[in-house]
Amino acid sequence: MALLDNYKVITVTHHNVNVGDIGNFYIHCENEQSPYEKLKQLAPSFEYTESIYLETCNRVCYILFGDFDLNKTFLGKFFKAINPSLEDSTLDSINKYVSIYEGESAINHVYELASSMDSLVVGEREIFRQLRKAFDSCKNASLTGDYLRLLDKSTVNTAKDIYSSTKIGEKSLSIVSLAINSMLAINNSSNQRVLLVGAGETNSLVGKFLKKYNFNNTSIYNRSINNASELSKSLDAPSFHLNDLEKIKGKFDIMIICTSANKVVIDEHLYSTMLHGDTSKKLLIDLAVPRNISTEVVSSFNVDYIDINSLKNLSEENLRFRRKEVEKAKPIIKSHVRSFRNTFQQRHIEKALSRVPKAIKDVKEKAIAEVYQKRIETLDDNSKELLLEMMDYMEKKCVSIPIRAAKKELGS
Repeated sequence: MALLDNYKVITVTHHNVNVGDIGNFYIHCENEQSPYEKLKQLAPSFEYTESIYLETCNRVCYILFGDFDLNKTFLGKFFKAINPSLEDSTLDSINKYVSIYEGESAINHVYELASSMDSLVVGEREIFRQLRKAFDSCKNASLTGDYLRLLDKSTVNTAKDIYSSTKIGEKSLSIVSLAINSMLAINNSSNQRVLLVGAGETNSLVGKFLKKYNFNNTSIYNRSINNASELSKSLDAPSFHLNDLEKIKGKFDIMIICTSANKVVIDEHLYSTMLHGDTSKKLLIDLAVPRNISTEVVSSFNVDYIDINSLKNLSEENLRFRRKEVEKAKPIIKSHVRSFRNTFQQRHIEKALSRVPKAIKDVKEKAIAEVYQKRIETLDDNSKELLLEMMDYMEKKCVSIPIRAAKKELGS
């Protein structure tokens, strides 16, 4: 087996397993043992010398370095040790759930993983951050060594190259982000008066974007003022009961709505009351499913309207764009894999050659102190000095010969 084949990846992802079941393949620990401690504990039994453990909501990945056969028998024993409560039926058909990679294929997979080419949401850079954090955690736990450090450095360079050379991370897929971008395209003045109707998770995220773009004239309307308090504090914005919308008297430019009500909240009558005779164009953004703003409001009043369906269509269009960029990224990945192979070979030779000087020195000293000691003692001082000088010279030359030959072979 070539040493490069010692790089191995074992992964369970959304491709083969329901997201809700991926946790079955996480490291399960007893008492206060950490996943890293368990991974180190299992290393001798499974013959890997270095390891990285990555756990996310839609994948678990074990990056290992070791001289072992990565087959069904290994996987069954490995995951039984990882999670003793894993059902036998799952272990018996482990190949159905687990993907494995070895050698250059493993390197290729790690590069694609870091570049978000294999993610549930293509192009989202969060996976790169998660992978970097996983490496740092495993390094701190003394799970990584020279070989995985080499891979980590190369992976960082590859991911940066992908993100800078392609548009894989461009064109947002987030509904809230797309909504804000659409809002800014229509009306980008931070002085606009914004109504946030609803204070749940979606509008909390909207609030972060409003803060980012310095929209500081915001009011929050919610069915429960208490539930709106955290968002109100975050945005330094007043909060009101939903019924107070009737008293707004047209004093708003943008309304962003997403409530937990599974029905229309802003109908034609309420919207007319809110306007109080104001005829200026308003921007309405409805992020609720089902919609919170009635179709009559959109058709009967002077508004620009953005709804969840149009944003979803845009998100899907952007995802198709990102997937096309994946094809542009593949040749870049291949180039980096080739480069890593050469770097790995050079590093391996350097490590092997690092033992040469001491070995040659030991041979020289044994010759002087043991093999030829008695004969050297018969020499006069000048002859001894010349002999030792010649042996020092030979030692240096013998050390340099294999190093020069290796560099020439590697094209350095």
